[in-house]
Amino acid sequence: MKIEIVKNYKKENSFEAEIIVGKKDKYSEFGFKCENEETLFLPERKKFIIVIDSLNEENIKIASAKIAKTLKEKTECFKIRAPKTKNMDILENFIEGFILGDYEFDKYKTKKAKHLKKVIISGDEKVLKDAVRVAEIRAESINLTRDIVNSMPDEVYPEVMAEYAKKIAKENRYECNIYDEKYLKKEGYGAFYAVAKASTHKPRLIHLAYKPKKATRKVVLIGKGLTYDSGGLSLKPADYMVTMKSDKSGASAVLGIMNAVKKLGLNIEVHAIIGAAENMIGGNAYKPDDVLIAKNGKSIEVRNTDAEGRLVLADCLCYAQEHIKDFDYMFDYATLTGACVVALGEYTSGVMGFNDKIKDLIVKMGEKVAELYAPLPFNRYLPKLLKSNVADICNIASSRYGGAITAGLFLSEFVEEKNKQKWIHIDIAGPAFVEKEWGYNPYGASGAGVNMTLRFLYELQK
Repeated sequence: MKIEIVKNYKKENSFEAEIIVGKKDKYSEFGFKCENEETLFLPERKKFIIVIDSLNEENIKIASAKIAKTLKEKTECFKIRAPKTKNMDILENFIEGFILGDYEFDKYKTKKAKHLKKVIISGDEKVLKDAVRVAEIRAESINLTRDIVNSMPDEVYPEVMAEYAKKIAKENRYECNIYDEKYLKKEGYGAFYAVAKASTHKPRLIHLAYKPKKATRKVVLIGKGLTYDSGGLSLKPADYMVTMKSDKSGASAVLGIMNAVKKLGLNIEVHAIIGAAENMIGGNAYKPDDVLIAKNGKSIEVRNTDAEGRLVLADCLCYAQEHIKDFDYMFDYATLTGACVVALGEYTSGVMGFNDKIKDLIVKMGEKVAELYAPLPFNRYLPKLLKSNVADICNIASSRYGGAITAGLFLSEFVEEKNKQKWIHIDIAGPAFVEKEWGYNPYGASGAGVNMTLRFLYELQK
């Protein structure tokens, strides 16, 4: 899609979109009530109208996405006036919405989706030019993330995740190190190695590094990359196994972020750690009752092989802290628990950690890019539920309640004391993959986590 910026577009006979802010007496002759998210299509005038109750980041992105979804079926080009604001967050979301709304995953369909070729936006050319540059990079990276998550497990498996990483590294001249199952076994990453044992697709530990010359901060991003999760020997019911291609959403988000950081010119050193594996069944699968030894020497009693993502992440956390020194922040992203979806619903990610200021900042950065985040609190009673009688810790809690938080607390056991205030766990199980359209997102993968993190990194430069 090409986005063209003009001072004033011509009143030519082409499709036009209009966003109405607030309740106004317009188009009432058509029975238009001018209520929030109400739309009106006037084919004889080649005009599409949508209403938002107030001008903010989320409303404007949903509106522009809905315009794109509707008009791509009717035309290849349309024109629209930009909102009268110099708030860059609003303008970036306005433009992003068109690109994200135009997205449709049709890789496996014989009949391909229609797409917009051009959007003509009138407004302040200088301000809009900067907004377009940022919005295009972010939206491209979100759509890349969506593509990886949506791709079937027989097409994207750990080795292929590594190929995506290599491609991004080559395009951006990042450092790239990729380690296989032999490395994991030899170097003592026993939890990660165990999860991947039964699959014919061997695991990959991926490390990308973006190191600008005068970086002001250093950030570590860790992604759970379960390219498929059958549940292992604790086999999932058939209905719950469908959509488990999305269990690589955390890793995919980290790849999407890395696709953008250099293009945006961020002056932040960023390390991406991805644990890519398949959790399958077989004669050599890890088992309930096994005791695994993580890289930091901690022993883990396995009571459920479907609680595998935290085992992979535990060793990835250990790797990051051993190989990356003096970082300022360490975030991990994972479709970790169904309990987080029960707690917060499908559209909101859970944020956990020991530093309330960082958690609050993530929520705030999410609002600026129309992503939803909510903090989930640790407390003194829940860690006792992870107690094991045969090992240092159990991989599941002894209670079904508070499962998202106990999973986060499990991960905290693999964060060194000196890094606990720097670490945040983000459970994206809800919004990462939803089997219906919502807001500005399509059916399937949303790219959750990419935009918030890019906005967070941008804020760190100030």
